[in-house]
Amino acid sequence: MRPILMKGHERPLTFLKYNREGDLLFSCAKDHTPTVWFADNGERLGTYRGHNGAVWCCDVSRDSMRLITGSADTTAKLWSVQNGTQLFTFNFDSPARSVDFSIGDKLAVITTDPFMELPSAVHVKRIARDPADQASESVLVLRGHQGRIARAVWGPLNKTIISAGEDAIIRVWDSETGKLLRESDKETGHKKAVTSLMKSVDGSHFVTGSQDKSAKLWDIRTLTLIKTYVTERPVNAVTMSPLLDHVVLGGGQDASAVTMTDHRAGKFEAKFFDKILQEEIGGVKGHFGPINALAFNPDGKSFSSGGEDGYVRLHHFDPDYFNIKI
Repeated sequence: MRPILMKGHERPLTFLKYNREGDLLFSCAKDHTPTVWFADNGERLGTYRGHNGAVWCCDVSRDSMRLITGSADTTAKLWSVQNGTQLFTFNFDSPARSVDFSIGDKLAVITTDPFMELPSAVHVKRIARDPADQASESVLVLRGHQGRIARAVWGPLNKTIISAGEDAIIRVWDSETGKLLRESDKETGHKKAVTSLMKSVDGSHFVTGSQDKSAKLWDIRTLTLIKTYVTERPVNAVTMSPLLDHVVLGGGQDASAVTMTDHRAGKFEAKFFDKILQEEIGGVKGHFGPINALAFNPDGKSFSSGGEDGYVRLHHFDPDYFNIKI
């Protein structure tokens, strides 16, 4: 399995996202410019210019027409995927950390960081079909998290919003009323900040990665802990295979704590775990720095990783990957 090295960002990667068909890969980095690539050969298609801060997160609509990005320049922007034009800008009072389109793309959930006296918040915006009708008001604002909210996503049928972040507690909110419905248990939950959260393809469960060196699998409706995957370094990114029962963890020490020059010393590899048995089944090495972003192609036949080293590595699996037996 030879990775395709995609050079295009000059700063650390923050987020990767495939479109629904799996033919396009969107990457966000701290260099202000989200980029779109062909997902089969890693060719760069284009960039989305307009932010002037690190871009933390992005999401693409079901029909691959709209891109939404959240940035440290305190804005979230809607873009035309096709020609890279800005359609709309949502302005906030603090950096926008996470963005996620609802099922049907009529709503988006955007999280903002704490800033000075301002607490972190989860904002729900209505997304108009025609950009000319787009309004900037929030339909709902949820507060209650301590510290940064790393990720907020929509639950089944858009009835709930699941959020997690620095306070290590996963919260489930009612998306109509804004009421807090559930919180993860302190005993079974993460002990340190949650860095990433990823839903399964069918939306029935989700996996979270944390600085407490573990990833956990949760039931999305009841918030019951199903599985825990333990590794020996902080987890920055998690993803799940849509095809096989595999969970992939990416991480490494914080960039500031890395003093070794040997690429093996930092152990910067994407680790594959068996989803059911919670056992490690393999790893993919390659990055010269912690892995900050992971994404699986919707067909389950390839995955990509983005690192602190500014590279996106695209891996197409060999046939024997699909027959791994434990």
